[in-house]
Amino acid sequence: MAKENPPVVFGPVLSRRFGKSLGVDLSPSKKQCNYNCIYCELGKAKPIERMEEVIKVETLINAIQNALNNLATPIDVLTITANGEPTLYPHLLELIQSIKPFLKGVKTLILSNGSLFYEPKVQQALKEFDIVKFSLDAIDLKAFERVDKPYSKDINKILEGILSFSQIYQGQLVAEVLLIKGVNDSANNLKLIADFLKKINTARVDLSTIDRPSSFKAPKLSEDELLKCSLFFEGLCVSLPKRSIAQAKKLISCGIDELLALISRRPLSAEEAPLILDPNAFKHLETLLNHKQITIKKVGSLEFYCAF
Repeated sequence: MAKENPPVVFGPVLSRRFGKSLGVDLSPSKKQCNYNCIYCELGKAKPIERMEEVIKVETLINAIQNALNNLATPIDVLTITANGEPTLYPHLLELIQSIKPFLKGVKTLILSNGSLFYEPKVQQALKEFDIVKFSLDAIDLKAFERVDKPYSKDINKILEGILSFSQIYQGQLVAEVLLIKGVNDSANNLKLIADFLKKINTARVDLSTIDRPSSFKAPKLSEDELLKCSLFFEGLCVSLPKRSIAQAKKLISCGIDELLALISRRPLSAEEAPLILDPNAFKHLETLLNHKQITIKKVGSLEFYCAF
């Protein structure tokens, strides 16, 4: 019996950070990536420069149309991803331009490692997406080579590509930083990443650590360690993994001026606020909103209290 090809469309699934998502896998049959990340759950694979197996764009368009026509309930986003790196797909621009007309208000999202943003054709395609999420696990070269195991080790070219894309992009640019204990969690690497992300109008930083079985030995950070790392990203909207009950019990008690100072340094997610603020401090949020000293900013499906 012939082996069936794996589906290119999957879900919908519920994403805490982006809402109800229908996924599209541009490389469903095998891992095709220019990284071989230490934390990847897809298994080890030699990083490649370009896709070896390319699905016809017509096949993808038809599969997406059929899936959208058969949805039982509405979705928030259509997420373009890959069993590897989606920007390696050579027909990405044609794909996104072809499917946008029949999405009917559904936002488009791509999950990328950010390594090819310097390529003009990739930039053209990415400009069409409502949300672009890219990974930046390391800028320190030694840490970059250890955590991402890339095909090309030219981190400066990668950074220049992300920077140049950010200057022309009109949508929401979301950065993901995944930290491995003892690999890329040094103060030097965190400062380099944070300083870079502050240059490029990052809408949100998703800071995380290992939460699934990985390809290599990759020790995770504790919740407290991850929280300390988040302090390097002062001034940016930082989304942390949902806190455990034990972590949530560590409530902050502060006056209204202290709370405003806290939010000015680090925007506070609406999801996190009731978990870390005691009842009196939580009430101050409404006062600050009424006095227009803070505002609510929405990135994906997450909301943040931000100072003006």
